[in-house]
Amino acid sequence: MDMNLKQATWVALLMSATAWTAELPSEVCDVAVIGGGSAGICAAVQSGRAGAKTVLLEAASQVGGNTTTGGVNFPGLFHAWGRQVVSGVGWELVTNTVALSGGTLPDFSQPTGKSHWKHQVTVNIPLFVALAEEMLTKAGVTIHYQAAPMRIEKMPEGWRVLTAAVGDTRTIVCKQLVDCTGNGAVAGLLGLERLREEERQPGSFAYTLRSNADLKKLDAKVLQARFNEAVKTGVVQRSDCRWSVMQFLLSGGNVGNYVEGADNSTADARTDANLRGRASMLRMYRWLKTVPGLEKIELIGMSPEVGVRETYRVMGEVLITYDDYVGGRRWDDSVCYAFYPVDLHNQKTGVQPAHLKEGIVPTVPLRALIPKGSRNLLVAGRCLSSDRLANAGLRVQATCMATGQAAGAAAALAARNGVTPGEVPVAELKSLLCSQGAIVP
Repeated sequence: MDMNLKQATWVALLMSATAWTAELPSEVCDVAVIGGGSAGICAAVQSGRAGAKTVLLEAASQVGGNTTTGGVNFPGLFHAWGRQVVSGVGWELVTNTVALSGGTLPDFSQPTGKSHWKHQVTVNIPLFVALAEEMLTKAGVTIHYQAAPMRIEKMPEGWRVLTAAVGDTRTIVCKQLVDCTGNGAVAGLLGLERLREEERQPGSFAYTLRSNADLKKLDAKVLQARFNEAVKTGVVQRSDCRWSVMQFLLSGGNVGNYVEGADNSTADARTDANLRGRASMLRMYRWLKTVPGLEKIELIGMSPEVGVRETYRVMGEVLITYDDYVGGRRWDDSVCYAFYPVDLHNQKTGVQPAHLKEGIVPTVPLRALIPKGSRNLLVAGRCLSSDRLANAGLRVQATCMATGQAAGAAAALAARNGVTPGEVPVAELKSLLCSQGAIVP
């Protein structure tokens, strides 16, 4: 077969292959939010409530990201030094979930010292998902699950986004894009600068066990020695149990395990992380069933995915540095607060949080949500513009919710006024955020 005929044959095959996918009805909207995690939910709700026609695209089958699919169902922190610093859409969703589930909130008036986890709020995952969907729907947001951007093209006054799912595609035309993917995936598709380190923090895979045993009858030292021996013989790996075995059992297994170098920025990386996470769970579970007294232990639940702490960050018009973060820097365009220790995890040593000095509350400027050199585009959540150490404090859910709401407000105002987000007056932006309960610097 000569080259021309071979090329013609491949073109014909390619053309016929396009018929295998169905083109779903196209959408025209003001704001398209890509990614339905903590940031994406708040961005889309805020945009919708501001009157912008809003579409939310999520590659999974539910919203919530690491809070739900990743099993990290304790979003925080919303309070710092005796006062609330993050509120708004995210806080509304969290407190509604706690109330409907019959739960209680921590006593935020009590100082935690370095035990910051005492101010974490635990949410019921299924209720969180359902209430988030209800909130989005009431805000007029159109949700598309199992959809991810495949190609993004600039238009004179916005964007054309081609999304793909199994068996179908859809075209979405919008004025403003908000990248809440956690990986800066939209920025990556557009060829904008992203940052990442060679080394990555381990991910966490959460699952739940029921011991069906009286744990008081087990000797913690003997149990740990037995585990250490199993590590030596290769039956389990050290990372299969992050802390002591007794602590693991007392927690019901909810502490989960570390997954070294977990990455979800590509389909292959996500597959690898999840395969390794579930394999680790299986090793630990099988070993526990060999321990006298734990033969009847049960696996009663596990998260659909490994929770990933870091991948790519987008280079913005401003880069938040570690010094900015721990110094509580305020910019002229600061749009929300953030509060969490610098929480850098390590596979061997675990996590040793570097707590902020008393009274320090970091802030996030709008320019850290605007990719450098871009127009009609924002990022929010974990992939905002920051260095690695600052990101280790900024990446948590409460801050993602705050930056998501700020980005959603900026996108809605930019779409309404026919400008790019950096041209939105900060005072107007803050006024809109405050009208939805947000706390602004």
